[in-house]
Amino acid sequence: MSFWESLKPAKRTPQVTGAELSADQKTLSLTWSDGAHHPVSARVLRQYCPCAECVEEWSGKRTYDPEVISADMKIIEIAPVGNYALSFTFGDLHRTGIFNWDYLRTLATAGRAS
Repeated sequence: MSFWESLKPAKRTPQVTGAELSADQKTLSLTWSDGAHHPVSARVLRQYCPCAECVEEWSGKRTYDPEVISADMKIIEIAPVGNYALSFTFGDLHRTGIFNWDYLRTLATAGRAS
């Protein structure tokens, strides 16, 4: 690879263009700028919250066992964060996580069980 090729910008992650919460508030359906559609459960989003309260800053380890998150977890509120992320208020009132597009895409396509 030449020096100039290494300066090319990285491929951009698709952006969320639509987010629809199910009637029971347990599933978020995401629509992406590349036309893809992915459902992701509120439980998975809460289990893998990236905030400093949920992940130790230096080690990157979770501060709790993700399996203790209730299967009945709900999303109470969805809010945009600039043009790069979403934040959620969950049924346990946790609300400090910022889920950028790349991380949301990873969670939505990882095939994790809810």
